[in-house]
Amino acid sequence: MSRAKREKLNQTLNSHLSNIHETFQILDQTPPASLDKVGWDEVIKMGEQVHKQATIVGMLWTGETPEVAALEESMAAYFNMLQGFLLLSHGSKVGAGPTLSSSIHASVKLVVDASFRLLKESVSSYGSRNRDQKLTIPQLAGAVWNACSALKKTPATNITAIGRAMTQIAVSMKDVLREMKELKPTSSDPTDPTSDEASNKAESIPENNDNSSDGDLGNDLSSEEMKIAVSVISVVTEILAVIKELIRCITGLIKQEDANKSSNFVDSLEHLLMLCQGVGVQVDELGACLYPPQEIPAMKAATEKISVSIDEIQAVIENLGGTTEAFVLACNVLRSSLGQLNSAADDSSVADLAPEMQKLAVTT
Repeated sequence: MSRAKREKLNQTLNSHLSNIHETFQILDQTPPASLDKVGWDEVIKMGEQVHKQATIVGMLWTGETPEVAALEESMAAYFNMLQGFLLLSHGSKVGAGPTLSSSIHASVKLVVDASFRLLKESVSSYGSRNRDQKLTIPQLAGAVWNACSALKKTPATNITAIGRAMTQIAVSMKDVLREMKELKPTSSDPTDPTSDEASNKAESIPENNDNSSDGDLGNDLSSEEMKIAVSVISVVTEILAVIKELIRCITGLIKQEDANKSSNFVDSLEHLLMLCQGVGVQVDELGACLYPPQEIPAMKAATEKISVSIDEIQAVIENLGGTTEAFVLACNVLRSSLGQLNSAADDSSVADLAPEMQKLAVTT
């Protein structure tokens, strides 16, 4: 009898799961602009209702095994609430760019996945003699609560979503910068004062995170290579300053996002993020080029790409009307650092050619 009831519950569950799967597919589609936009606060409120339904499911298992009718009723109420939650989430994506849409999709999926695990375990526990299995249900209900609470941390606007994505790029750059600052010259040459000077400059450049590792990566740089390293560290430091000011610039555009219904505004923000991602790739390239033997041509190519990207970033933010004096100053300081790096790279190339030229002179 118990097996038959559980089979019936499974059939009911699978029917509900199938409907939710179909509805969830809507999130992969871009909602039409004609659709009324749903505020993210409405999604959060609906998430709270989903959490309440999860609590009800959990409470059913605090005593004796619940009746089939009670389980079916709780499932029906839960899935109706989940259906409404998904439809509201889809409506919140009106006007959302790829970055915001991705954040919304990820947060909603957490709620759906946690709900599925809870309800599947609830049905599986019916008629089971495994007491430990029943004890997991409150824990799974708690997981639904966590997923619904995380909705409050989900970005509600394109600007917020893109700003957070830029912040993550900056975090990755800081990791690269930390590794760069671990580079040391092989030894101090008493006849070459630039060796100690370069090392001291590398250590004096400020960094927000001081949790450097104790490894000895690349501690065999010559004095010339150390000069290049110091210049690269300066460039990356100034890039971080530019991104910091850029985030402030786009944050100041929040009122424009509320008033501007054109997709061009969001496209511009997405383009800024893409440019920052490209700069991040070039920072990784610069970091890789620092280890001996240093790859000067690749280094110069990376600086050129960074320079082009910064010019374009500045042009886009000016077009959006979000430029600040601090941002312009940060860009100019970065350009100066890029110029110094190129000069140091040129000097290094000449120094590398000198021995070859001497050999050529001797043979002739």
